Amino acid sequence: MGPWMHLQKLSALAVGSAGGVVLYMYATQDERRRFVAASWTTNSKPSKCAVWDYNWDRREPTSLVEPLGHHPTPDDENKYRASLEKTKSKATRHIILVRHGEYLDKCLVEADRVLTPVGRQQANYTGQRLAQLNIKWDKMVVSTQVRAQETAEIIAQSLRSVPVEHCSLIREGAPIPPEPPVNHWKPEPAQFYRDGARIEAAFRKYFYRAEADQKEHSYTLLVGHGNVIRYFTCRALQFPPEAWLRISLNHGSITWISILPSGRVTLRTLGDSGHIPPELITHK
Repeated sequence: MGPWMHLQKLSALAVGSAGGVVLYMYATQDERRRFVAASWTTNSKPSKCAVWDYNWDRREPTSLVEPLGHHPTPDDENKYRASLEKTKSKATRHIILVRHGEYLDKCLVEADRVLTPVGRQQANYTGQRLAQLNIKWDKMVVSTQVRAQETAEIIAQSLRSVPVEHCSLIREGAPIPPEPPVNHWKPEPAQFYRDGARIEAAFRKYFYRAEADQKEHSYTLLVGHGNVIRYFTCRALQFPPEAWLRISLNHGSITWISILPSGRVTLRTLGDSGHIPPELITHK
């Protein structure tokens, strides 16, 4: 066989191999193009807003303990681990939030915005439901507005001997401009600045993981208002807080949020009003 024929065969073999590789790559890419992710995910990596911030309450142990130096000794590492262990939370804090009962919302004077007869019945059913949970309550925190105060007084008839605190920080207000905006509710920008700072301060006051020396799970009951509870829920779950108005809460409903020792937060129930008879359910 001459050199020319040998070269032709080698060339044909090379072209054939290259063609096979190209066809294989095309088929593989075509298979990838046809791949459809499950309906609940389209990305292998979480979006930026979905990544959990474990130091959201500024109580993550690694943020409380002085970090190790560049060249730590085994003894330094042991002390560091021991310090971390001392600052770790060991109990779960449960925050149970109750929206007040139906009230006279047309009255202009705050003192006149009392519960309606239906609102009083709602509060009574909510108190009975909370008592059925057989929980050892640490305290009841109540907004200083009349409708919340009256709701708490009725609930207290079912929860005897629970310490009560009154807090003006959890009064109703405009926490943050909602997204999407709505036409039927447009507070002045100044109200968002005033109320937003107060409601955010309330969130930081009541939402945090248990201190390291807390041995048993705790249960705190907050009796307040719809806007505040919805904002708290979004903040606790690290959802965009502007989404608060997408949630609707019935009067006398129960929302249960648990803050785990790890800093994770669980929403156990949102706006539960199943304890209230259907004919007594209201939300506006």
